[in-house]
Amino acid sequence: MKVYRVGGSVRDELLGLKVQDHDYVVVGANPEQMVDRGFKPVGRDFPVFLHPETKEEYALARTERKTARGYRGFQVYTAPDVTLEQDLARRDLTINAIAEDEAGNIIDPYGGVQDLRAGILRHVSPAFAEDPVRVLRVARFAARFGFQLAPETLRLMRNMVETGEVDALVPERVWQELSRGLMEKTPSRMFLVLRDCGALARIVPEVDRLFGVPQPEIHHPEIDTGVHVMMVVDYAARRGWPLPARFAALTHDLGKGTTPPEEWPRHKGHEQRSVELVQGLCERLRVPADCRDLAVITARFHGDVTKALELRPSTLLKVLEGTDAFRRPERFEEFLQACAADFHGRTGYEARPFPQAERLRAALAAAQAVDAGAIASAAADPSQIGARVHEARVHAVRDALNLE
Repeated sequence: MKVYRVGGSVRDELLGLKVQDHDYVVVGANPEQMVDRGFKPVGRDFPVFLHPETKEEYALARTERKTARGYRGFQVYTAPDVTLEQDLARRDLTINAIAEDEAGNIIDPYGGVQDLRAGILRHVSPAFAEDPVRVLRVARFAARFGFQLAPETLRLMRNMVETGEVDALVPERVWQELSRGLMEKTPSRMFLVLRDCGALARIVPEVDRLFGVPQPEIHHPEIDTGVHVMMVVDYAARRGWPLPARFAALTHDLGKGTTPPEEWPRHKGHEQRSVELVQGLCERLRVPADCRDLAVITARFHGDVTKALELRPSTLLKVLEGTDAFRRPERFEEFLQACAADFHGRTGYEARPFPQAERLRAALAAAQAVDAGAIASAAADPSQIGARVHEARVHAVRDALNLE
């Protein structure tokens, strides 16, 4: 019985990165022996055990055989005669197929160390094509490390799209990988890799169709809507903003992908179309409510935020009410983050000031200072309370911001 540390912890240590979790492969053992040594079985699809003290995962060495389409269509074989090299061969990328023995020696049968040094994402074997999730994982690793795809791996991923293997992905797994990719260092790399292999049009066609759609150059020097959206998500990532803000940044302009070409580069009414597309996308991928709700209000109101310095007090209040800023001030801050990413995610706008956010914060503070309870108590007609509170808030915003 031999134990090897494998996968991400070895890869990240070789890259000089902080190691989060350790995974181990056990060669030459069976489940009974693991239990006898105090390990707790937890694996559902194959034998995985928790160490009795560290609680880290130890998996028996295994091989896999494809039996059906999709990422669950595998038959797993595990036995004491499965070698470390056979276990590593079933992994997705060479950089994830590196092991370390108990003496600290590196075992690298597939050239992962060299690919780490060269910044290359390369599949280990043709078995890569048997699991469609690997297309998403490769794109996510590109976003994390900034590595380039090996040409043969890109060809293989394109073939997986063409043969329909990617169509077997289930919504929950797609969202899991996309959300993790959005939280990586450079999220745009994930979407560009998916687009390059053709998978983006299958997985998130609403984003894919933004590429090649022009915008007015006076407002968008980068012109291409898809390029703009990639700049927006990368800006949100550089600021370290949370997942809901990053997802809202990704989806805020979806409606521009459905503008008739004869209307280009203008996109009249794209906000409402964006709302409808965001709702459909979130339903299809089963996006969590916090991400969905922020994306919807960002799609609907981001244009108003851009024009906030020009808006009347009543319109500013309409934005505050429409985004539910009074009841959800924390979410309103995330909304402003997504809008700031939209503003700064343009060529030449990265370092420009964004006073619109402060204008809306000041409007919210002024409106919040209105004593709605006192207005309600003084009202002779309860049906007029809402209108009077609204009117008082408009006056408060006007006075606070010195507006007409």
